[in-house]
Formats: sequence, C-alpha cells, structure tokens
Amino acid sequence: MQIGIDSFAAGFEHADATDPSTSLRLLVDRIVRADEVGLDVFGIGEHHRREFYDSAPAVILAAAATRTERIRLTSAVTVLSAVDPVRAFQQFATLDLLSAGRAEMVVGRGSFTEAFPLFGLDLWHYDELYAENLGLLLAIREQEHVEWSGKHRAALTGQGVYPRPLQERLPIWVGVGGTPASFVRAGLLGLPLMVAIIGGDVRRFRPLVDLYREAGASAGHAPEALQVGVHALGYVAESDELAVAEFYPGYEQFFGAAGRERGWSPVTPRMFEAQRGGYGSLLVGGPTMVADGIRRFDEALGGITRLTLQMDVGLVAHSRLLAAIDLLGREIRPHLSIDR
Repeated sequence: MQIGIDSFAAGFEHADATDPSTSLRLLVDRIVRADEVGLDVFGIGEHHRREFYDSAPAVILAAAATRTERIRLTSAVTVLSAVDPVRAFQQFATLDLLSAGRAEMVVGRGSFTEAFPLFGLDLWHYDELYAENLGLLLAIREQEHVEWSGKHRAALTGQGVYPRPLQERLPIWVGVGGTPASFVRAGLLGLPLMVAIIGGDVRRFRPLVDLYREAGASAGHAPEALQVGVHALGYVAESDELAVAEFYPGYEQFFGAAGRERGWSPVTPRMFEAQRGGYGSLLVGGPTMVADGIRRFDEALGGITRLTLQMDVGLVAHSRLLAAIDLLGREIRPHLSIDR
C-alpha cells in the first residue's frame, strides 16, 4: 500500500503562515520532508476560494519537483469540469518532465462551485462538462495528434498536444465522493479510483467500491488495473491525546465554517470522537492508532492500494506538521503489514 499526504494549501491563520507567500513556501518544505522520510505520494487540491492557495496545483507541485527525488506528485483533485483538458494535460506533462516521471493526476468534478462562473461555465452542465473533458483528456494521453469533437469545446482536427510526458502513459485517477454513477464510470473506463472519505462510517463505501470493481470486470479490465485509493482526514502525533489536542481546533474551525455554508450539523467534540473510533472516517491519533485505522480502511473496502491523509486543515504549526510527516513516514508506513 502506498501512503501519502494531500493538502488544500489552506490559508486559515495559524502560527507559521500569516501571509500566502510564507504559507506556500512552508508547504513546499513539507513536500520535501515527505520525500525524505519515504512517503509515496503528495497531492495538492484545486480550489478557487479566498481561504485556499491551491488554485494552480501544478505550479506548487513543480516547485516541489525540483527539490524532491522519489515521491510522486499529483493533483487532489483537478476540477476537470472547469478546466480545458488540453491545458491540464500540458501542465502535468510539464510537471512530469520536471520531476523525471513522477507526475500524476486525480481528476474530479470538485465539491465547490466557484470555478464555474469564474471561467464562464454553466453549472447546469456540471456532469456533462466533466464526462466530455475526461474523454478528451484520455484521448490526449493516448495520442499526440488528436481528432476529437464535443459539445462544449472547439473540435481538435489532428493538432499536436505538447509537451508529451516522460512516462509513457501519464497516470490518471478518478476522484469520487458518493455518487454511484461516478464509481461505475471509473470502472468502465478501467481507471484507478480515489475515494474521498471525510465523514461517516467507512464501510458505507464498500457497496460503491464493489460497483466500481464489477463495472471494471464487465468491461474486461484486469483486476490489477482497478486500483482503489482513499483520501482521508487525519493527523498523527506522539500520543493519541496530543494528536487530538493539536488537530481538533483546526478541524472544528474548518468544518464549522463549511457546515454553516452547507447546512451541516455543528461540529462537537463528541462527534469528533465518534469519528475516531471503530470504522469512523478520521485517522487522528498516535502511530499505533493511525496504523490500525489504516488497516481497518483496507479491510472495510476489500483492499486499497493507496491512502493519503489531509493533515493541514488549519491551526497546526508547521513544525508539528513536519513531526507528523516524520511519524507517518518512519513509524507508520514501514510497519503496515499490507502489501499488494
């Protein structure tokens, strides 16, 4: 199993990042540390809101590419409904060249809507844009000269798309939430799946993952092609108690704000603790608790090949995030008895 980290480059005020420039430079430092301690992958999200600095994830990853050697660098996710697939491919192909073949993309529809009016797109075409853009992105990956036509973009009539990546086929994962059709679509296309689990019981996603695997098998894709990854919220410290004390304030602020915007129930310590136990979605604790939680995720979903933690939801100091990365890479990853 690959273990890694995702970040949305959150710009909430905390101890070390009082301005966007500092925040982004410290984020790159954390990617470098993740590489040094042997983590497998680091992902940067994409948002177009005041509280995030990740509107151009390929640029952040490119800054990290020149300072790292082994770690894979990916989006988490590219909002494909609202981006031109030609430009998205060019950006990540360039990242692949800079990183000597370590770039990946996780593509999805996104969970916020700001990108649509920002780029002059109709939100009513949300899923139609995504399906069409995904088809074009995959065509570009397979062919240097592309002939393609669709409803929402000018046709391509054999133009070349450059640069080409160093990898023969740039890895493209499909990022999903809880929509069954999204799981089926990824399976039919034979693309690896990245499931965002940020609340509830992890086991509720098993029927959806089974749908993905069944759709992939029915389309003739080999089982090894149907990889399942998980994006989860989590944090690791030297003890369970310290992890909760350091992570909860930022979690409450982050999801309290999102809840007020979306009409969710208020965040409470009791709800937080419920999500840390059993098959809850939060991987927050000391190394043993987090490692056991990762094993439960693997068991609940019938086997996963990648798990990435989002740890910097705000208020945790940079020095403590570096310590958490150290623990994840040196104490947790080597001792997970899960190999596929």
